[in-house]
Amino acid sequence: MSANKGAQAPGNTERVLTALPLEDDRDSLSVLPLHIIPLETKQLRTARMIKNVRLESAIELFRNDEGTGSGQYYIHELGPVLGWPQEGDVPDRGILMKLALLHSYDVFSLRISLREYGIAVNELDGLKLSAEKNETLTGYMGKFTRPLLTQIFGNDVEFQDFSDILALFKNPDKSRALASLQQMADKLEIEIMQVPAFLEDYGDIFLSLSYYRQCLDSMGPIMESFLDSLEDIRKNWQLKNDRNTMKTCDMVEDTMNNLTAEITGRFENFDRSTNEMWDNLSAEKFRRVEALIKNYHTTIGGVLCALWVKMDAFQKLFPKADSGGPVKRSEFIMSEMKQGLENIQKIEGSAPMLAGIDD
Repeated sequence: MSANKGAQAPGNTERVLTALPLEDDRDSLSVLPLHIIPLETKQLRTARMIKNVRLESAIELFRNDEGTGSGQYYIHELGPVLGWPQEGDVPDRGILMKLALLHSYDVFSLRISLREYGIAVNELDGLKLSAEKNETLTGYMGKFTRPLLTQIFGNDVEFQDFSDILALFKNPDKSRALASLQQMADKLEIEIMQVPAFLEDYGDIFLSLSYYRQCLDSMGPIMESFLDSLEDIRKNWQLKNDRNTMKTCDMVEDTMNNLTAEITGRFENFDRSTNEMWDNLSAEKFRRVEALIKNYHTTIGGVLCALWVKMDAFQKLFPKADSGGPVKRSEFIMSEMKQGLENIQKIEGSAPMLAGIDD
């Protein structure tokens, strides 16, 4: 996710220098490619909805080929640009206003939120991670796939991931494939024809957990650098007597630390529930774990999206330890970093209490 550099806000038609991501939009926490939404306005089909550094939703109508320029507008500014009538309902405006309320645009949160709002999608692949992202999550998925494979095929299993299982089921040796399918069905107490659907659901729910974990881990070094910069600000002779700046630094630091701790705590709870699931594994236990994790998709996605946007903006502006200096960094914190933090806390605070699979 990117934020406009400089003070220019959405609505400015000049090309604003920014650092747009090169990866597939489907893999982003903070970018929604609008071509997956059935909109009537032609110009919107190539646009993206993004979260800016203030955690506000904006429509990015254009960017240059190198990904170094961006034309962003808030929804209320789009009418004259897109030729919408001044009076009367505009269906696309209504859809965009609903999308703007979402706290995260990651595919797992979107599946839930779009269904709740009754918004359809043009293509189901738009709600799946890219093949490249899936590959980068292989290491995270290992801790979830290995127990399943061991449960079904024993400790001597030679398989590494789901592709190996599926390959077995497609094996020309039909008797072996059938036996393996039946063994899995017996373990799960389900019909043999339900096994492929179970595997798909199992892979997807733990793919989501792996995705969120990777997002949090990837922010770790940037978060550490940001917190270190707060100490530099506190020690600066020009800033240390500025009570407003010191108070804001404390608030931002506490918020970042608390949110990171909350998300980490949720991951630990998911790990405990997953481990419990392997005691007398059954389809029912899996469905409880699946529901437990899915119920927190929008919370985790929303908090991680907000943290990601903030840390990404900080990294873009201050790529090195000595970039900008304490004064410039304090200006960024006062003008951009603190904006919207109260909304992140509301997202986390509104989530239901954590529970286990036996609750």
